[in-house]
Amino acid sequence: MTTAVEVQKREKGKVTGEIVLPDGVTASISGRVVTLKGPKGETSRKITAANMGVSVAGNKVVLESGSDRKKEKKLIESMRAHVVNMLRGVSECHVYKMKVCFTHFPITVTVSGSQMLVKNFFGEKTPRKIDLPANVKVKVEGANITLESSDKEVAAMTAAAIEQAMKRPNFDTRVFGDGIYITVKDGKEVK
Repeated sequence: MTTAVEVQKREKGKVTGEIVLPDGVTASISGRVVTLKGPKGETSRKITAANMGVSVAGNKVVLESGSDRKKEKKLIESMRAHVVNMLRGVSECHVYKMKVCFTHFPITVTVSGSQMLVKNFFGEKTPRKIDLPANVKVKVEGANITLESSDKEVAAMTAAAIEQAMKRPNFDTRVFGDGIYITVKDGKEVK
């Protein structure tokens, strides 16, 4: 991915942050919602800070605050980080990897439409069902599950929902290690 160049300027009375968009990525603003479109999809985010303005100038997304206080600088930095994550998502996707682990009962995982079915978890007769969002692609290859999405938060929440659906209350995971666990969070290995 061509990395975005982030610049933060501090003028008298306001703080400005700029994110340069790479080729193939377009930005649009509707009200207080920033939408980025790229080769891997589309994602949008609402700006909730009342004293922050956002605009598109050429191939840049410009974030502005009404004053130059420390609080506004933090808001600009937070929003800049969100826009950079959105930019990375629409240009190369956010990838989460999971692993199916079992000791006694072999677990089978299938994806049909917008549902993931986990069969034979601890010998259960009824399969566990997990609803999947529309903008997440789930690939099951043996004991490995790959989730891809242009929205980092949706990919992370889906991986967490799958992991939480496999929890058994009042069972020690050090002894009963069966389940589906996150192994890679957006390029970073989980230890």
